Parts: sequence; structure tokens; C-alpha cells
Amino acid sequence: MTRPAARAGRASADRLARLLNLVPYLLARPGIEIAEAAGDLGVTERQLREDLELLWVCGLPGYGPGDLIDMAFDGDRVTITYDAGIDRPLRLTPDEALALVVALRMLAETPGVANREAVERALAKIENAAGDLVAAPVEVRLPGDSARVRELRAAVERGRALRITYYTPARDETTERTIDPLRMLMVGGRAYVEAWCRRAEAVRLFRADRIDAVTELDERAVVPPQARPHDLSDGVFRPSPDLPLITLRIGRGERWITEYYPCERVEADGEQWLVSLRVTDLGWARRFVLGLGPDVAVVAPAELAEQVRAQAAAALDAYATPARRRLGGGHCHPVG
Repeated sequence: MTRPAARAGRASADRLARLLNLVPYLLARPGIEIAEAAGDLGVTERQLREDLELLWVCGLPGYGPGDLIDMAFDGDRVTITYDAGIDRPLRLTPDEALALVVALRMLAETPGVANREAVERALAKIENAAGDLVAAPVEVRLPGDSARVRELRAAVERGRALRITYYTPARDETTERTIDPLRMLMVGGRAYVEAWCRRAEAVRLFRADRIDAVTELDERAVVPPQARPHDLSDGVFRPSPDLPLITLRIGRGERWITEYYPCERVEADGEQWLVSLRVTDLGWARRFVLGLGPDVAVVAPAELAEQVRAQAAAALDAYATPARRRLGGGHCHPVG
């Protein structure tokens, strides 16, 4: 099936399900305004009117005047006057019931969910209503849903201060910190604990998989009144003018950088692009550039270009040294 045909098939299936649920919805709300119904159903008024027009020609076999779904309009209000037997919403299929249970369990396990009890109550109702539709037990584990994440979540819920050993890859260092947790959250498939860091005297985000050790202290977590949670609507990394700005010349194979990282400037330069972006520090930028393919060059700053050049030369020298030794102290004789 071609992609346009597949999309058309999905759209037809979605519309059929919507039409079958539309009749019992309208039966329960006689005289409802079309605008209100469209808002409840998550469609535009135009789409809802098109659905209602289609319902005029739907009904029981025979398809005579007494067999088709009928409705009455009073201005912008609609009332179903004959339902042709479609008086109850669709029942969940086994796949739909399972998908709903999995989604609710994922939500219940997501760090930072404010009202986990409400989610669990809804899950229990769905499972009871689904009955045999969800016959097998389902276990849901999120990415990073490890013993460390569960340990951190429990400590946060108990409101305890924590002593952690934390690895910071940007500086390639491990530090000991005492933190007062604010919340657990999931961003981009990774678990974080957001906390007041007593060492930095600021709110910081700590990735759970970078916490090497954690000790729950006897004292309660005390968050200063000036502490504010981060706005993570655009992701964890928030570029700011005080961070270093680097410019790279990249080839076609590295253009993914512009989609994965927030860039301040992207300019075409023939087959190559000039890309400028903010980084946490030049140490991270050096490792980032060295991890890319050969079709990348540092344009600015000069300090970063020199660091990349020096580390690349040192790596090449380290690889070359054993070869020179095997060849007898660096003398290479042509063969043949």
C-alpha cells in the first residue's frame, strides 16, 4: 500500500469510529450546540457538520426513510430523533484496551506525576471494565526505570535531603553534593531529579543515570524560598548569551546537528553549512567535535580549533607509536 493510500485508509477508519460514537454522544445531549459538541469531540465545526451530513444516509438495511438515522436542527443546535439502533458507544477492542492500560501504567510510573493516585484509580476502573480483554498481566518499564530511579523517587516523596556522587561529563569530573530535592521528572526519555544544590547554591538538574551513589539523610529537604523549578518546555538545555558560541562547517552527513541541537545560525556555504550554537563549555565542545565524522571543521573560536587539532594529533601519535616500534625504531623499508 502506498503512503497516500495508507493515510487515506487510516482517515476512513478514524472517521467511521467517530461516526459510531457520535450518535450515542448526541443522544445523551439533545439540543447541544454544534460548537460545543465539536469542542468536546476534538474536531472543527466544519468537520462535525460534514459528519452530520454523512449520518443522514446511514442506517439499517433497506435504507428507506424509516431506516436512516434522523436528526432535527434548531439553529446551531442538533438533536437525534432516530438512532437506528446505534445507542451505545463502541466497546474497546482487545488491542485498544491493552494500549490504554499500557499508557496509564506508563503515566503512573513517570517521575513527577502530580496525582499518581488518580491515575491508579482510573487504571483500576479500566482494568475492571476491560475484564478478559486484557487477559495477561502487563509490566511497564520506562527508559531509565532502574533501581536508582525508584530509590530517588522514594526519597523525593519522603521529602529527605540527599548526598549524591555525581558525574559531570561536560567537565569530566565526579563531585560530592548535598541536595534538597524539589521533584522527579522525565525529559526526553531520561529521568532527572531537580533539586537545590547546596554546593552551587542554585537549582540544578541531576540525571539519574549519572548519579553514582546516593545516601538519604536523616534531615528534611529544605528548599530556599528563592528556588524556582526550571521551565523544561523546550528541553533540558537552555542556551544563553553567556555560554560559549562555536561555529562549525559541516557536510551533508552531519546536518542532523541542526535538528538535534538548538542553533543560533545556519547558513548554506555551497555543499557545506555553517552552523553556530551555544555549548556548556569548550571541553564538551571538543569531545563533541572529535566524535563527529571527518566532514566537520571548527571555524570559531580559534581556541576550540587548536584543542581539537592537538587532541587529534595526540591520538594519531598514540596509534602510530606501536607501529614504529614493530618496524624497528621508526625505520620503514619498502617491500619489493
